[in-house]
Amino acid sequence: MTEPLKIAGFEIFKAQLNVKEQAAMVADLRAVVRTAPMRHPVTRSGKQMSVKMTSAGRLGWISDRRGYRYEAQHPDGMDWPAIPESLLRLWQNITNLERQPDCCLINFYGEGARMGLHQDNDEGDFSFPVLSVSLGDEGLFRMGGTERGGKTQSVWLSSGDVVVMGGAARLAYHGVDRIRFGSSSLLPDGGRINITLRVVSEAV
Repeated sequence: MTEPLKIAGFEIFKAQLNVKEQAAMVADLRAVVRTAPMRHPVTRSGKQMSVKMTSAGRLGWISDRRGYRYEAQHPDGMDWPAIPESLLRLWQNITNLERQPDCCLINFYGEGARMGLHQDNDEGDFSFPVLSVSLGDEGLFRMGGTERGGKTQSVWLSSGDVVVMGGAARLAYHGVDRIRFGSSSLLPDGGRINITLRVVSEAV
């Protein structure tokens, strides 16, 4: 494993996954989506997000007019599928933690999609890191501090890059300003997949 690039407390492992591993992970994610279809979530105000989302694991992350939260079932009523083994192995290899993630949130960025600066703070235990995987088109990842409105830094994330948000960066603001649509051939129709693995609570 290569030494990570460290920016504002974020650890960025460039080219952590090779092309074969990326393709296998995409196949695993397609199986998840067949069971738990992606949706465009809405915010509490009713505004539709530009990304599409689904989840795998014991819990899935939900955004709707009731707010942000984790739920045990997909909005259509079925249980979330299991987190693919390829992602659990990556979590173990990068974090060296025995505790497995409760949630695998899968975001799809089509042309023009973005994600505003936000904190991952809906979990009950912030001592565990969030692990993020980029697949497909490059995305401009922006990183800030723990207070909104502070100084930010940006880096382009490529397919196969892995980011760890732990320690000082665990509650840091972050987002994706834009993607370079068509910059990767991993996804035939273009777009970017971002996967985040999260421990939601200390107790299983």
